Amino acid sequence: MGVQVVATAMMTCSFGVAPSALVVIPAGRPLAGGLPAANITDMAPIVNIPPFGMCTTLSNPTVASATAAALGVLTPMPCVPVTTGPWVPGCATVLVSGMPALNNSSKCMCAWGGVISITNPGQTTTMVP
Repeated sequence: MGVQVVATAMMTCSFGVAPSALVVIPAGRPLAGGLPAANITDMAPIVNIPPFGMCTTLSNPTVASATAAALGVLTPMPCVPVTTGPWVPGCATVLVSGMPALNNSSKCMCAWGGVISITNPGQTTTMVP
């Protein structure tokens, strides 16, 4: 059983150097623990998923370019998430604004190969199956 994710939930990216807080647009959203509940479509770069500080993967063209310019020394560059789809798996039995609820075990993929994970769901009182 997972925990419902809400606005201000903390996330990390496997290639980012800093955590980031999930942004959930509150319009028409039910509250869980007093905050807007998230669903699997809350995955828009910058809008829902802010940057994770610096990016450290060579599959990111800006990191690869900076690393090449530094003669092969890994040179992290500012993170700009490029999500490739909704959070998975979500909770198929609980809907938030018509879409599966986002729970703390869901993951979101970045086009540069990073895996975005929830490290703190933002609240601990609302459980989802």
